[in-house]
Amino acid sequence: MPGLYFEEFEPGAIIDHPTRRTVTETDNILFSTMTLNLAPLHLDAEYSKDSIYGQRLVNSLFILGLVSGISVPETTQGTTLGNLGYEDVKFPKPVFHGDTIRVRTEILDKRESKSRNDSGVVQFRHYGINQRDEVVCECRRAGLMLKRTATESVNA
Repeated sequence: MPGLYFEEFEPGAIIDHPTRRTVTETDNILFSTMTLNLAPLHLDAEYSKDSIYGQRLVNSLFILGLVSGISVPETTQGTTLGNLGYEDVKFPKPVFHGDTIRVRTEILDKRESKSRNDSGVVQFRHYGINQRDEVVCECRRAGLMLKRTATESVNA
């Protein structure tokens, strides 16, 4: 399914994305080591046994990327000119190996671009939710979204 064009986003709309992903130990170890986050709380099972969680935590930046990525097919695939930024990122609950994450997106706002006539800015709020219906990640994201009218004039 292609993403939505600027004109198709409606503030207040909620999208429950159909894709879910179970987070694995391999995901956590590879992401943490590839990004040089060598915190023992992500990598060392023995160390983590004595933490407040009693086990390793999944790297929060992996979760942020996963939440953003799961949202792509129904929102921005093929219709974005780029991310403009993330704000207000929160991780209210920890994620552990074996947790399954689903994503809900709320369209907060949209406005015409001030510098481009082929696009507009859409404000998204993404929620990563685990199998216990707990929010594990929440963020606001701005995307520069292509207008359908811009693609129609190119293809005319």
